[in-house]
Amino acid sequence: MIYNIHHHITRFTDLDIYLFKQGNHTKLYEKMGSHPMIVDGMAGVYFAVWAPSAESICVRGDFNDYTIDMHPLRLREDDSGIWEGFIEGIEIGVTYKYHIVSKHHNIVHEKSDPYAFYSEKPSNSASRIWGLDTYEWEDSQWMEKRHKSNAHDGPISIYEMHLGSWRRKAEEEDRYLTYREIADDLVPYLKEMNYTHVEFMPLTEFPYRGSWGYQVVGYFASTARFGEPEDLMYLIDSLHQAGIGVIMDWVPSHFAVDMHGLINFDGTALYEHDDPKQGFHPEWGSIIFNYGRNEVKAFLISSAMFWLEKYHIDGIRVDAVASMLHLDYAREEGEWIPNEHGGNENLEAVAFLQHLNSSVYAEFPDIMMIAEESTAWPMVTGPVHLGGLGFGFKWNMGWMHDTLKYSSFDPIYRAFHHKQITFSMWYAFDENFMLPLSHDEVVHMKGSLINKMPGSQEQKFANLRALYAYMMAHPGKKLLFMGGEFAQYAEWNYEKSLDWHLLDNPLHAKLQKMISDLNAIYIKERGLHQYDEKREGFEWIEDGDYTHNCISFIRKSDTPSQNIIVICNFADTTHSAYRIGVPCKGEYEEIFNSQSEYYEGWNIGNSGVLKSEAIPMHNKEHSISLTLPPLGVIYLRVNAV
Repeated sequence: MIYNIHHHITRFTDLDIYLFKQGNHTKLYEKMGSHPMIVDGMAGVYFAVWAPSAESICVRGDFNDYTIDMHPLRLREDDSGIWEGFIEGIEIGVTYKYHIVSKHHNIVHEKSDPYAFYSEKPSNSASRIWGLDTYEWEDSQWMEKRHKSNAHDGPISIYEMHLGSWRRKAEEEDRYLTYREIADDLVPYLKEMNYTHVEFMPLTEFPYRGSWGYQVVGYFASTARFGEPEDLMYLIDSLHQAGIGVIMDWVPSHFAVDMHGLINFDGTALYEHDDPKQGFHPEWGSIIFNYGRNEVKAFLISSAMFWLEKYHIDGIRVDAVASMLHLDYAREEGEWIPNEHGGNENLEAVAFLQHLNSSVYAEFPDIMMIAEESTAWPMVTGPVHLGGLGFGFKWNMGWMHDTLKYSSFDPIYRAFHHKQITFSMWYAFDENFMLPLSHDEVVHMKGSLINKMPGSQEQKFANLRALYAYMMAHPGKKLLFMGGEFAQYAEWNYEKSLDWHLLDNPLHAKLQKMISDLNAIYIKERGLHQYDEKREGFEWIEDGDYTHNCISFIRKSDTPSQNIIVICNFADTTHSAYRIGVPCKGEYEEIFNSQSEYYEGWNIGNSGVLKSEAIPMHNKEHSISLTLPPLGVIYLRVNAV
C-alpha cells in the first residue's frame, strides 16, 4: 500500500496557536499527537509535534518499515515550532516514532510522541496510533452526583494502591493482573471495606518499573502493562458504578531521563531547563520541567485536563509539590540559582500551579486537586485570587511524621513525647488537610506500619488499631496504603503481590474488619467528617494528661446529637474510673472500641451506656467515669437528655 503524505491539512486554528504560545491552551491533546481522521474521503492519521529547533522530522513506523525520510512532516509557516502532516491509510494500533534531526550539530533523535494516547508495552518504547472515543461510559449517575462524594464537608477515605503489586497471578508466572481483572477483584473489595475513593499510583506510561510510575515519558498514555486504554476506562467506570471515586497520582515535578522521552527533545532543552542547577533533579536523577516556558505549561495543564475529561478521573494528587516550589530542594549551597529577588522560591512553578488549579477547577469544579507538599509553604489550599496555590487539599505530612514517631515509642516513654500527639491540632485547620499513611512510609527500610509498633505481637496490633482509630477521629480526610489494612509484616515490594495469606490469622483478619467498620462509622457519623477543615468541628476535652498517655476531644457537627467524643489511651495499662467532662447531661453510648474482642482486642471497655453525673470536670458541668482499655481508643455518641 502507498501511504501518501499531505501537508495542507491541519487541526490548528490561529486561536489554537495563540493560546499555545501564551501557555493558555488547556486541551492540546485535541490538536497535538496522532489523530485518526477522514479528510476528503481519505482515511489516515494526522500528526503534529512541537520541535522548534528541528531541522527535519519524519514519521517512522510499522506502516513504512520504520524507513527514514519517507514520510516527512512540514514545519508550520508561523513561529509556533509545530511540525505537522497527514498520512493516508495508516490504521489504529500501528506503532511509530518521530525521527528528529536537530539544527544543532545535526543530532538525531528517535522520539516517542509526547501526546500519544497509547504505546508499546515497556521495555519497548514506540507510540501507537489510537483513538479514545469508542468506549461507552455507563457512569452518568456517578458523574452527575460526584460533587457530593468529593465535598469538603463529606467523608473521604482513600485506599492508595499500586496496580502491579496489589494482587498477581501466582499460577501464571506471577504476572500482573490486567485492568479488567483488577476491576473484578477491586470493586467488591473496596465496597466491603467501605472506602469512598481509591488512589492509583501513576498510570501514565513510564519505562522503569522501579520508579513505581513516578518517572514518566507518556503524559497522555495509560501504561500498556495492564492493557489498552479502554480497559483502564472499564476499571474506572466499574468503580464509579459502585459509587467509588478515582484519584490518580500525577507527576509534573520531573520526568524520566530515557532518551525516547521528553529529554533534549529537538536537540535542545525544550521541556526542561538547560542549566543542571535548574533542570536536573539530584535526589531522583530525573529532569525538571521549565515552568517559565508557556508551551510547557500548556503541555502539563493539558495533561491534567486530559485525564479528567477522557478518563473521568475524580481527583489528581500532584506529586512532589515541595520540590517544585523550592529552587534549593535537595541541593547544597552553590548548587541552585536564586530567583530574581534572591530567594529560594520558584516563582515560575508557583505561577504554573496557580494556573493549573484555576484551569482545571474552572472546567471541573466537582473534582479534587491534592498537593503532596511536605513543607510549611503558606496557603497551599488558599484561593489563587488571595495568593494561594489553589489546591483543594494538602497532605498533612507533619501529622504523619509526628504520629508515627509517637506510636513507635514504648508506652513507658510516651509521656516525654506527649506533644507529638497533640501538636497537629495547633495547625489542623490552616489548610484543607488529608492524613496520609502512604506508600512512602513502608519502603526503603522504614519498615511496615505493624513493625513500627512496639511490644509483643498482641501489643503491636493493639498499638496499630489505636493509631488507625485515632487517625479516623482526627480532623482531615484519610488515606491508607494497601496492605496497611491487614497489617502486612513485610515492607511493600513493587515486584510482589501483597501477603493476602496473612488473613488466615485472626489478628490480621480482624484488623481488616476494624478498618471496614471504622470507614462505615466515619461515613455515618457527621461529627467525624462534616467540619474537618473548621475549628468549630473540634474541641479538646483534655490534651495535657501526659502522665496517663491520654487525650480526649469532641468531634462536632451542626447537629449536637451527632457529636462524637473520642478518648485515646496510649498507655499499656487500663485506666479505671477515668473521668472526663462532657458537653451536656445525658447518656453516652460506646459505639467503637479498638480493644473489642471483635477485633481480637482484650475486651476491656464500657458495656451499655454511660450516664453523666453533675460532677464538674474540664470546665464542664457534667462528667462521666469510664474504663479506658490499654492501648485503646473509644468513641462515644452523645444521647442528650
